[in-house]
Amino acid sequence: MSPEAQAFVVFSLGMLVLMGVGMNMALALVLTGAGMAYVLGFWDTQLLAQNLVAGVDSFPLLAVPFFILAGELMNSGGISRRIIDMAQAWVGHIRGGLGFVAIGAAVLMASMSGSALADTAALATILLPMMKKEGYPLATSAGLLASGGIIAPIIPPSMPFVIYGVTTNTSISQLFLSGIVPGLIMGVGLLVAWKLLLRRIDLPAGEPLPMRERLRASAKAFWALLMPLIIIGGMKSGVFTPTEAAVVAAFYALVVSLFVHREMKWAEIGPVLVRAAKTTAIVMFLCAGAQVASYMITLADLPAVLSGWLGPLVNSPRLLMAVMMVVLVLIGTALDLTPTILIFGPVMLPIAVKAGIDPVYFGLMFVLNGAIGLITPPVGTVLNVVAGVGRLPLHQVIKGVNPFLAVYVAILALFVLFPQIVIAPVVWMR
Repeated sequence: MSPEAQAFVVFSLGMLVLMGVGMNMALALVLTGAGMAYVLGFWDTQLLAQNLVAGVDSFPLLAVPFFILAGELMNSGGISRRIIDMAQAWVGHIRGGLGFVAIGAAVLMASMSGSALADTAALATILLPMMKKEGYPLATSAGLLASGGIIAPIIPPSMPFVIYGVTTNTSISQLFLSGIVPGLIMGVGLLVAWKLLLRRIDLPAGEPLPMRERLRASAKAFWALLMPLIIIGGMKSGVFTPTEAAVVAAFYALVVSLFVHREMKWAEIGPVLVRAAKTTAIVMFLCAGAQVASYMITLADLPAVLSGWLGPLVNSPRLLMAVMMVVLVLIGTALDLTPTILIFGPVMLPIAVKAGIDPVYFGLMFVLNGAIGLITPPVGTVLNVVAGVGRLPLHQVIKGVNPFLAVYVAILALFVLFPQIVIAPVVWMR
């Protein structure tokens, strides 16, 4: 067996075994990378250390901690709650209105934080108790909140787009633009699914609030609504880069929380920074570990091996994309979004480009597929967040998410069949 084949076996079996025994994903990546280096004859502790550092030594990756911090500040400073209050004021009285509130709030919050976990936690913490009190079926409610949370990685600003762009050398600004229309389509898909589910759920309609109360709730959410306009507008006009946009978002959230809403005290800043630092450390350690594995994957020329397997499909871009999406669906059930991007993004993108697939379109599809993996068992990180916040059995949340998961798979298939839905808005907005 050639060293390259041995490296492939070490990587595949190593990740499978180490994940099976519950090892930390980042450490598993480092160990499998070290094993590949050994069989390839490149064993050198200095080389491993250099790759660990190189995995996080990137200016665009500075966007990650600041977007995480912005999300924490939004939740602690009342920005997220005001978005939900505004949505409830306008549509909360409709039959099943809290579901529509959840979808609207999910789309709006996605345009501010870019973190599926942060948005899901905020939505579930505020809305799940309200839904329970109003007699909504808990399984379906939890499934809807989990499904709404994964819009965050698609609508800009998106941390997964930042990580994908850095890993594959794809324009982060164009990736951001590519997510606007698909993210809105995801929201519409959830609205349709929720409307259909309401036929089987007996829920009363409420009394609409007076227009004065609606306008008051909208006025309170003004500063929150201004945030995505500043971020997207600044990037589109070239005032600041995506990395600088993350800093602007964090600073804006801090100022609004402290001086406008005044819901955050100075003493609360420390705990917020600690929570953001812990989450950042997890993501950055993953980036460092993935760089070790990615470097060895490149040395073993595994992209060429995969290209040889998929070679017959290169002349049929749609079929190739469909096959890749199926592969990523299987991967997404076993890996979280970030390691999926870090490991398989650099491997699959060259094959897609060789087939004539637009790299920005492929990046959107890649991240969308990985986001769907967040609500797909057995990993289903977002499912675990909702189950934890709502103190629900995980199997109950999985049952509730299935109808919305089917809608997302249909949307994914739609984008495969009609890529212009994604590409045309990007070309128009460039």
